[in-house]
Amino acid sequence: MSRYDIRVINELVEKESAFISQLTAEIHKVVVGQDEMIERILIAMLCGGHVLLEGAPGLAKTLTVNTVARCMQLQFKRVQFTPDLLPSDVLGTVIYNHQKGEFTNKRGPVFTNLLLADEINRAPAKVQSALLEAMAESHVTIGDTTYELPSPFFVLATQNPIEQEGTYNLPEAQLDRFMFKIHVDYPSAEEELEIMERVAVPARGMAVDAAPVCSSSQLGDARRTLEQLIVEPAVRRYIVDVVTATRSPATAGLAGLDPFVDFGASPRASIALFQAARAHAFVSRRGYVSPEDVKAIAADVLRHRVILSYEAEAEGKTVEQIIRTILEHVHVP
Repeated sequence: MSRYDIRVINELVEKESAFISQLTAEIHKVVVGQDEMIERILIAMLCGGHVLLEGAPGLAKTLTVNTVARCMQLQFKRVQFTPDLLPSDVLGTVIYNHQKGEFTNKRGPVFTNLLLADEINRAPAKVQSALLEAMAESHVTIGDTTYELPSPFFVLATQNPIEQEGTYNLPEAQLDRFMFKIHVDYPSAEEELEIMERVAVPARGMAVDAAPVCSSSQLGDARRTLEQLIVEPAVRRYIVDVVTATRSPATAGLAGLDPFVDFGASPRASIALFQAARAHAFVSRRGYVSPEDVKAIAADVLRHRVILSYEAEAEGKTVEQIIRTILEHVHVP
């Protein structure tokens, strides 16, 4: 790769990523703080990936997703997941038309660009399985007919880590379909003050709304640009080494972690980490991927794919600690 080629790619990325700054600024007219959550959502959308948001109630998860959809002119639908939810409530169902004397298919809320699955872990296994088909294949089956979902199609799901009564653990196969699992943290004191004043003092901007600043076609152009970013062979090997170390820590010289890990990340994690690292470089307005891009995004890609053992739980080990240790010890090119 010549210096000329690198310069051309950098200029292309600079041009195609310009809308990211505008989009982020517009979202922040409505959402205070939560910079990392917003960035990760945009990165996942650039990659065509789904996102699982985990955080306590009241942290602007739903507001952020709704605002992103408005700013990107995407069709948005929200489903509140409950224990009595049925697959047909999400996908659609077959209904009988008495006037025509025939059955017709009624499409459900999954037929949208951006589906917010609120409190996804409250729905039973049948609903999870139905949603898995949509997430994995971008199509759903209603009766005897299979329908393609709109393009682009993203699932942004939320779950509450505190209240566990009446919840179901998501199947590992479904968790693996989420590109990111993002921990949504509390705002800083200054951000919380701003939130409080916006709500308590209407004159301070409660009427402010986000305006459309880009379209799905711009998103498609950006996704095509990602394919041109430079990812050196050494960086590709580094991605594989990091993911492999979650399955066999001894390969990274971390045999002491073996008792703490039951299952590591699948090859799908390597693909997700590769795509996410490219998107991270893109939003950073660079035409090449560095190991720092991989490190920045690794925890969000891996935390829901690494299953710890009972011994790890007994000793108070967290999946974030395991991932951090792996990143500290895997050789960086």
